Amino acid sequence: MSRIELTIQNEISNGRKVLSVFLTAGFPSVESFSDLVLNVYEAGADMIELGIPFSDPIADGPVIQHSSQRAIENGVNLEKVFLILNEIRKNSDKPIILMGYANPILNYGLNSFLSTCNELKVDGLIIPDIPLEEFDSFFDSSVKNIDTIMLVSPTSDDNRIKMIGEKSKGFVYCVSVKGITGERNSVSEESLNYIGKVKSLLPDKSILVGFGISNPQSAKSFSSVSDGVIVGSAVIKLLSEKKYKETFELISSIKRELSL
Repeated sequence: MSRIELTIQNEISNGRKVLSVFLTAGFPSVESFSDLVLNVYEAGADMIELGIPFSDPIADGPVIQHSSQRAIENGVNLEKVFLILNEIRKNSDKPIILMGYANPILNYGLNSFLSTCNELKVDGLIIPDIPLEEFDSFFDSSVKNIDTIMLVSPTSDDNRIKMIGEKSKGFVYCVSVKGITGERNSVSEESLNYIGKVKSLLPDKSILVGFGISNPQSAKSFSSVSDGVIVGSAVIKLLSEKKYKETFELISSIKRELSL
């Protein structure tokens, strides 16, 4: 069982759903980023989804796009991401998932990328622009120690959801709404029904919900039909405004609402 799977299992067995927090690597500052990650864990995050900055992040809304551009301006590339990850690993063994797009990874060299991920004990990979049809040709046996996490969305039909579930390891990332990342003010019955359907189609898989979760109320609603939630844009927005105290308070308040 992987560290991600163990974390999810342990949280649920202790009466809590899982909180994963997305951070853009090197944003808002490269120098203090490792400390930021440790503080986010301390505030209540069970896992960190570490975004690899990219100039064309197609799945991300304007808040995360802006943070990615800022990180690039800060000099963050994939080599720098690995240096940052190495610093974090000196102080924490909690799960870290790298989220990135295929282009920077291929430019770095896929074999070198996967080898370094193994060396630094990366727990999971999310590469949203690698579709199901290209999964086997992109990933090989090098990822056997790394969970490959795939996304399902409201546009995925039942058969595709099942096929993605078979490939995905660690958990299945359930996109809550059609569209890109970003804060949303309400949770629709349609979204909850869709996530419930995914859960029923994949009874042996953990389901974490992302996109649009911005406050304790929406997190609680989505966690009622899943194993946990992923929060990104709401955290990145506060960090961009240098509201660090409010950032940690938001994370803590969301985690409190994830008790069963």
